[in-house]
Amino acid sequence: MSEDFYSVLGVDRDAGEEEIKRAFRKKASEYHPDVSEDPDAEAKFKRIQEAKEVLLDDEKRRMYDQMGHERFREADKHGATDAGGAGGMGGMGGGPFGGGAGGVNDIFEQFFGGSGGGGGRSGRQQGADLKTRLTVDLEAAYRGVTKQLSVTRPERCPDCGGEGYPPDADARTCSACNGRGQQRTVRQTPLGRVQQTQTCRQCEGEGTVYSETCATCRGEGQVRDDATLQVEVPAGIRSGQTLRMDGEGAPGEGGGPNGDLLVEIEVDEHPQFERDDDDLRYRMPISFPQATFGDTVEVPTLDGPVEMDVPAGTQSGETFRLRNKGMPRLKRRGHGDLYVMVQVVTPESMNDEQREALEAFAEAGGEEIEVDQGFFEKLKNSF
Repeated sequence: MSEDFYSVLGVDRDAGEEEIKRAFRKKASEYHPDVSEDPDAEAKFKRIQEAKEVLLDDEKRRMYDQMGHERFREADKHGATDAGGAGGMGGMGGGPFGGGAGGVNDIFEQFFGGSGGGGGRSGRQQGADLKTRLTVDLEAAYRGVTKQLSVTRPERCPDCGGEGYPPDADARTCSACNGRGQQRTVRQTPLGRVQQTQTCRQCEGEGTVYSETCATCRGEGQVRDDATLQVEVPAGIRSGQTLRMDGEGAPGEGGGPNGDLLVEIEVDEHPQFERDDDDLRYRMPISFPQATFGDTVEVPTLDGPVEMDVPAGTQSGETFRLRNKGMPRLKRRGHGDLYVMVQVVTPESMNDEQREALEAFAEAGGEEIEVDQGFFEKLKNSF
């Protein structure tokens, strides 16, 4: 096994906490002295534990990455690092141990990754948050809807209850910590002999070791499974907004609570309406006579059709505002507005009576234009 801690666990240098934990469990189940036939199992198991402890401690990992393996091991062996140059204690200020920045507390943090060389990591941890995406149409976003959502997520192993070992596994008191779950070590530092308490590497703070790991989850305590959930999508939601489902994320460790499930909403485009925050926009086709003489037209909305008055002499492209006919305002009262832009539609074909009427209209206005020679195009441009 390579000396490098990342290689020991078989992970990349940018591996996250969960990946490191999974790699440790896999390696531990392979080299645990109680189950492995490898003659060097005990030494390899200790090496795996050491790698896990360093890589799961943010401060130790940062120092390890900065110093490299050999320098880190040497500093760890002597209980000090050359970061900050502990040479001679000069520059600490305020007496032999210093009083402010660069004093004894900073030295402890550099050496042990915590104030005063404190103990190990908490065994009770909340599970990770998970993310997924849900697409709804504009009508559903207008009214609000309850949707079913299928996700593949980690669950507590049903066979071991998330413990990582089968119920009938033989348990024995951890010999490394005598069942306390913590180990005390004494290190020689530039400040003298310092006692440090940390989580036991062999039993991970449980005080007990087991003869075998769960075959279903391979000691991870988790399996991936499909879950069908119901999510309440509130009226007025927009694309890019996220709904949080409490406790529907990954299971916690050591009896910790589940994480949450974050559902990012995507609202589909609508064939008729264009959304602009809480407002909607709609293009309304009207005829030339309607624009000229005025009319009452029926306008579709997401809550059913409504009537709108088109004044006489309305120009193509003119926009009218229908108050409170837009989207509901999320977590607020009221609705946005619906903006209706009218477009005058030029007929593509006419009967003889229509032609005569338009020719008379043109003559009355001083227009001497043949209908077949682009009258309607000029008429459209003039409005």
